[in-house]
Amino acid sequence: MLTYLFEYLEKQYQLPGASLFQFSTFRAGMAILFSLIIATAYGKRIIVFLQKKQVGESIRDLGLEGQKQKAGTPTMGGIIIILATLIPVLLFAKLDNIYIILLIFTTLWMGVIGFIDDYIKVFKKNKEGLKGRFKVLGQIVLGLIVGAVLYFHPEVTMRDHSKTTITSDYKVEVVQGSEIKSTMTTVPFFKNNELDYSSFISWMGEGVVAYSWLIFIPIIILIVTAVSNGANLTDGIDGLAAGSSAIIVFTLGVFALVSGNIIFSDYLDIMYIPRVGELLVFVTAFVGALVGFLWYNAFPAQVFMGDTGSLTIGGVIAVIAIIVRKELLIPILCGIFFAESLSVMLQVGYFKYTKRKTGEGKRIFLMSPLHHHYQKKGYHESKIVTRFWIVGIMLAIVSIVTLKVR
Repeated sequence: MLTYLFEYLEKQYQLPGASLFQFSTFRAGMAILFSLIIATAYGKRIIVFLQKKQVGESIRDLGLEGQKQKAGTPTMGGIIIILATLIPVLLFAKLDNIYIILLIFTTLWMGVIGFIDDYIKVFKKNKEGLKGRFKVLGQIVLGLIVGAVLYFHPEVTMRDHSKTTITSDYKVEVVQGSEIKSTMTTVPFFKNNELDYSSFISWMGEGVVAYSWLIFIPIIILIVTAVSNGANLTDGIDGLAAGSSAIIVFTLGVFALVSGNIIFSDYLDIMYIPRVGELLVFVTAFVGALVGFLWYNAFPAQVFMGDTGSLTIGGVIAVIAIIVRKELLIPILCGIFFAESLSVMLQVGYFKYTKRKTGEGKRIFLMSPLHHHYQKKGYHESKIVTRFWIVGIMLAIVSIVTLKVR
C-alpha cells in the first residue's frame, strides 16, 4: 500500500525520498525490519493472550527428557509468524503482482488449516487434531490452485535468452528474448540445465503439449504436500523448524533476486523470470517473521508455533521454490525436512515389514522423527537444534553453488 502512496507523492509532489519505494531491495529491507519489530514487540502480547485463553500444548508422554515441563506452553504461535509476514507485505509489496497474491493466499490457506488442527487439539481435547485426510485434502487443493495459476495465468512467464547477431553491415546487435509461457524448471548440477515438464508427453505428438498441465499440476500438488508435511514433522523441539526454515527461505530469496534481475540472470546464465523480483519483499518479511519468532521459540520455548505455523511454513517454502523454478533443489535445500520425513517413513515401513515377517516389529531409529532419535541418545535439544542448523546452512550453500556448478 505504501508503495502506491509514495509513487503518487513522487509523481505529484516530487517528495524527497519517495523514489526509494521504486526499488524492491529498499522495500525488502523495510519489510524485514518491520516483520522483526512486529514479531518481537507484539509477539509477547500474543503469547499473553494465548495464555489467558489457556491455549496450552498438551504433551504426549514419549519418555523424553524435559518433556513434561513443556506441558501448558502456549501453542498456535504460528499466528505471530503469519501476522509478522503479511502486515509488512501488505505495506511494502506491489499487491497487483501475481506471485505476491499467490503467496498471500498460500499463507492464509495453510494458516487456516493449521489453525483448525490446533483448535481441535486444544479446545476439543482431541490430541489427533484435524484428521490426516482433511489436511492432505487441503494441501492438494492448494497445490491444484497454485499449479493452475502458474500454468494458465498470462503474467507467469519466463524470458528467452538474448541472442547476439551480426547485421548485414557487420554490426553486432543484441536481440532481447521475448516473454513466453513455459513449464521449464531448473535441473541442478547439469549443463544446459533446463527441463520442460511438457517433454514427458511430447513424444505423443505435437498437439498433446497443450495438455502438459496434466503433468505439471500433479507435480506441483506432490511438492506442496511433501514440503508442508516435512515442515510439520520437523516442528518437534524448540527452535528447530523456525531456524531451519529461515535458512531455507533466505536461500530462496537469493534465487528470487538473481532470477528476477535481468543482469544477474544473464551473467549466471539462468532463466530470467519477469516480475519475480517482487518476491524479495515477501521473502524478507517471512525471514524476519521466522527470526523474530525465534526470540520466543528458542530453548526454553515460551511459545510453540503449532500446525498453524508449521503447515504454513511448509506451504510457503514449496510455493516460493516452484515460482523461482528451483523445486528440484528441494531435496537438497530442504534436506532437514527431507531427512525428518524419510526417518518416519523408514521407521514405519520397517516396523510393519518386520512384524509381518517375524511377528515382532523392529525399529531402525530409537524414535522418529530423526530429532527424537538424538534426544533418546542423550543429546540436549539445544545441541541437536544447533547442529541441524549447521547442516541446513551447509545445504543452503550447496544449493546456491548450483548456480555456477554444472
